[in-house]
Amino acid sequence: MGLLVVLYRLGISYGTQFATATYAWLRDNPLWIAVWAMAAVVAGLFVAWLIRWEPMASGSGIPQTEGVTTRGMRMRPWSILVVRYAGGLLCGLFGLSMGREGPSVQIGAATSQATGGRLAHGQVDRNALITSGAAAGLSAAFCAPLSGAMFALEEIHRSFSPTILLTAMSASLTSDFVAKYCFGLRPVLDFATIRQLPLAQYWWLVPLGIATGVVGVLTNRLLLGLQTLMSHVPAMARPIISLAVALPCGMLLPLTLGGGENLIAFVEQGGAGIGLLFALLIVKMLFTATSFASGTPGGIFMPILAVGAITGGLVATLGGSLSSRSAFNGQNGFGELGELTAHLAIDPQYMAVFAAIGMAGTLAAATKAPITSILLIVEMSGNITHMLPVAACVLIALFVADLCNTKPIYEVLLDRYRAGHPDNAGTTDAEPTAIRSGVIEYPVEIGSTMAGSTVGTVPLPDGMMIITIRRGSHDFVPNQGSVVLAGDYVVVLFSGHTEDTARSALADLCHAN
Repeated sequence: MGLLVVLYRLGISYGTQFATATYAWLRDNPLWIAVWAMAAVVAGLFVAWLIRWEPMASGSGIPQTEGVTTRGMRMRPWSILVVRYAGGLLCGLFGLSMGREGPSVQIGAATSQATGGRLAHGQVDRNALITSGAAAGLSAAFCAPLSGAMFALEEIHRSFSPTILLTAMSASLTSDFVAKYCFGLRPVLDFATIRQLPLAQYWWLVPLGIATGVVGVLTNRLLLGLQTLMSHVPAMARPIISLAVALPCGMLLPLTLGGGENLIAFVEQGGAGIGLLFALLIVKMLFTATSFASGTPGGIFMPILAVGAITGGLVATLGGSLSSRSAFNGQNGFGELGELTAHLAIDPQYMAVFAAIGMAGTLAAATKAPITSILLIVEMSGNITHMLPVAACVLIALFVADLCNTKPIYEVLLDRYRAGHPDNAGTTDAEPTAIRSGVIEYPVEIGSTMAGSTVGTVPLPDGMMIITIRRGSHDFVPNQGSVVLAGDYVVVLFSGHTEDTARSALADLCHAN
């Protein structure tokens, strides 16, 4: 899995470099734009055909992977790998604003199902292997093993099963070793040298958290809104539109091409004016939304991080402008006001830390995955001392997202995919997951209806039965008098129900009221 993701990373990286050089050449040789346009049409039609052949490989891939592990969806691993590589790398050559992290998650999950599915001793074990493959994919994409394992628990599997934790962590560490062997010990985004934010500047975390929360919410709404708008466009034309948008972006603002690593590095260095940063923010958001809404194979994880870095850079730049205002006040006799303004101003040397914190806040607001957001930035910064400001900004941004009633974007995307593919895209030859075979494993939360109840009094619908309770490392078959405790995992057998009905009934019983 790690090796496959490494190859995908290399392909996308070289593709973005090629796109940047090509658009620079087209800027000097505009007569060749017509040739580029014809190539874009052909590429767009080919990508559209690939998506129609394997819809599970469209877009990010994270919602589809979550659907396999938690909703009983099925996938054909080999066709997904083909489309991910062929479609994703082709779009990378044109510089679409798509990340490699989502596809890496699905590549890891598909590879795990294809190679490890037969090694599983049970259906639940097979589900754990798929989740572990997803963790390995994100770990190799970012060289961040802790974030990979946490993302698998928080977003993909949506529970903290000891089995999932062990397998996901093992896969993440192994995949991270392969990635570091190929790319070196430095992370994808090297923030190891950023300075610590002084305590006197911590009050800036409040406006930064609010700004990243607002931008994260806007990014969430923009991605979903343009996807809705693009659904009215013929499917074969959607990739062509995204490739057409890439031309002016690549020629006028080449930093917006690709996932956003170059853009993040540019913001980290500082020196850009407010006008340029604002233009980059608007263009990156619109370019990402257009690329994603077309359904082309690619993720939104890294573009959201890039948008967050720009937001942090804007706040730091605005804060730095207070120093010039303090000098003006001092020259005009407002000594005390000048001293206060100078005390509030942000030193340009902290631009990188504001960019890093902004990435975490925006990602948390858009995806509603705060723990992964915190760990990812801490791992990329290479210093645990940044955890406090990062966590504070994330919590403020998450509060803003909750006030705006923002739903987790991957959850909404999964619901939309399932609504558009009620037959799971006709993948009748795919391997069934644990849920399809009539078995569901579900965590019991504190304060839920099931917590503290005996098995005999749990109001399960007819045709559903608790067959196993997992308590820590101990599994046992309960009787009617066995008490279900908060923190247990109940394994339920259902018959005569659809997967949606069974899971909805368990959610009502196991979730906190």
